[in-house]
Amino acid sequence: MDKFLNFLGLTKRAGKLLEGYNKCEEEMKRSKIYLFIFSNSISNRSKDKFVKYCEQYDIPYIDNFSKEELGYSIGRCEINILGVTDENMAEKLFSYSNNN
Repeated sequence: MDKFLNFLGLTKRAGKLLEGYNKCEEEMKRSKIYLFIFSNSISNRSKDKFVKYCEQYDIPYIDNFSKEELGYSIGRCEINILGVTDENMAEKLFSYSNNN
């Protein structure tokens, strides 16, 4: 879990992380997101929309962190949805999340 959150911070510093519903939704239309990360407190409607997109385009997602954990790792108070725009970083984050 610590590796995941630390690497998430690194992903943000590298400029490969989209923060928030609107930015992720906008980039979704360009098909440039390789991993979605949802907090475990995101609204059902929002989660359903993004999960449907993930399933349609075979994009992995992670949904087992709190909005505070995600926010703290990227220097914010809280965040509900993130999108990773780099394929290699997305794969690494996904592997770290599966090792927990």
